[in-house]
Amino acid sequence: MVGSWDAGLEELFFRFSHRFTRVEPRRRAWAYVRGLLAPLERRNGWTLAEQAGHVSPDGLQGMLCSAAWDRDAVRDDVRDYVVEQIGDAAGVLVADETGFVKKGT
Repeated sequence: MVGSWDAGLEELFFRFSHRFTRVEPRRRAWAYVRGLLAPLERRNGWTLAEQAGHVSPDGLQGMLCSAAWDRDAVRDDVRDYVVEQIGDAAGVLVADETGFVKKGT
C-alpha cells in the first residue's frame, strides 16, 4: 500500500516541492504522485482524482497544465534523486510504461 512508502515519498517530494509557486499546486502534485503509486487498476484523471478524494479531475489536470511550477527543474530534481539512489557511472535507466491496451483509434 502507498502508506508504507510515505516516508521515502515525502523525502523525495520535499526535494522539489519548492518548485511550486503556490501551496495549492503543491498539494495537488503530492496527491497526483501518491495516486500514481497507488494500487489502482487504471490510472487516469478520474481514478487519480478519486484516489485523492476530489470530486473531479479538474484540479489535478489544472495543476499539470498550469505555469505554477517549473517542470524542467522538477525533472532534474527527480533525476538527481534517482542517480543518488540507484546510480552507477556505467548504468542506463530504461523506463517501460506497461499498461492496458487502449481500444479504438
